[in-house]
Amino acid sequence: MSHDAPDPLASRRRALNLIGAGLVAGPAAFAAGGAAAQSTPAAAGADAARPRMQDPRQQYPRPPFAAQTQAWPGLASKMQPPPDHGERSYVGSGRLAGRRALITGGDSGIGRAAAIAYAREGADVAINYLPAEESDAREVVALIEEAGRKAVAIPGDLRDERFCTQLVERAAAELGGLDILVNNAAMQRAQASILDITTEQFDATMKTNLYATFWLSKAAIPRMPAGAAIINTASIVASDPPAALLDYAATKGALVTFTKGLAKQLAERGIRVNAVAPGPYWTPLQPSGGQMPDQLPQFGSDSPLGRPGQPAEIASLFVLLASQEASYTSGNVFSSTGVGGDA
Repeated sequence: MSHDAPDPLASRRRALNLIGAGLVAGPAAFAAGGAAAQSTPAAAGADAARPRMQDPRQQYPRPPFAAQTQAWPGLASKMQPPPDHGERSYVGSGRLAGRRALITGGDSGIGRAAAIAYAREGADVAINYLPAEESDAREVVALIEEAGRKAVAIPGDLRDERFCTQLVERAAAELGGLDILVNNAAMQRAQASILDITTEQFDATMKTNLYATFWLSKAAIPRMPAGAAIINTASIVASDPPAALLDYAATKGALVTFTKGLAKQLAERGIRVNAVAPGPYWTPLQPSGGQMPDQLPQFGSDSPLGRPGQPAEIASLFVLLASQEASYTSGNVFSSTGVGGDA
C-alpha cells in the first residue's frame, strides 16, 4: 500500500465514479461475456476500463422474461437471463486493501456481487451459503482467487445458532481477523394470504433473515477492531410491503430498526453499522419462490426504469459502506430501488 500523500481531486473523481456509476460496464459487456476489462490489478487503474455513461433504462435486460421456477434456494447459473454480478465489469481501485470480510449468501445475487467487488478492492473474503448452492459458490471462490485474494468457502444453515457462531470463528481464524461483516442471506417465499404461511415458513424466514443477523453480529463484534463495519441487507419492502411478502417484509422492517439501534451501541467501539435496501433485483431469490410464478416474467416492469436491477449495480454501495471513505456514516439505510422509495 502506498504511503504517498493523496491527491484530493483524484480521490474526489474516483469517489464520484464509484458512487454514481456503480462500476457497471453496461449492456455491451453484459452481452459479450467478457468484452469489458476484468479487474485484475494491472487493469484496476486503466481509464479505458471505466464505465461509460449510458441510458440506465437500456443498460440491462428488460421484461418480459422467460417463465421459470427453481427449488429453493435457487442457483444463479440456472436463471434466464443470467444475472450480472460484476464478473466482467467491476473494476477495483484498492479501497479495501488488506481488509477481511465475511459475506452471507455470498454464492449468488447481491452477496456474490459484494464478494467480487470486495476481492477486487483488495479484501480477502469468506462466503457462507447452503450446501445446495455449492456450484455457484465454487464460481465465486474462483473469481476471488483470480483477483489475487484469499477465498474461504463455509457452507451451512444460518438458522442454527451454533453454526452462526462457528461460522464467525472459522472465518476470523482463516482470514486472520474480521473487519467487515455483511449480513445478506435471506429467505423469501411469496404467499397470497397469511392463511397460506405455515408456522414452519414463518419460523424459517425469521431465523434466516433476522435471528442470524443477531447471532452473527453478536459473535463478530468482539473480534472486530475499531474502524470495522457491519452491513445489513434490508429491502424497500421494509416500508412498502407487498401483500404477498408479509413475513419477509416484517423481517426487513426489523432489520432497519436493528441497524439503527446497533449503530448507536457500537459507536463507542468505533464500529459502523449501516444497511443497504434494494428494490427489485434479479437474483435467485425471485424464481425460487420469492415471487408468484405467474408474476415473474414481468418482474421489475413496474419500476420507473422499466426493469429490475442487476446485482452488479448495487455492489458499489457495499464497497462504500465498508471503506474508510464512509467513516462518518453509521446507522443509515441506503436505498437502490430504480427510482423512488426508501426503506
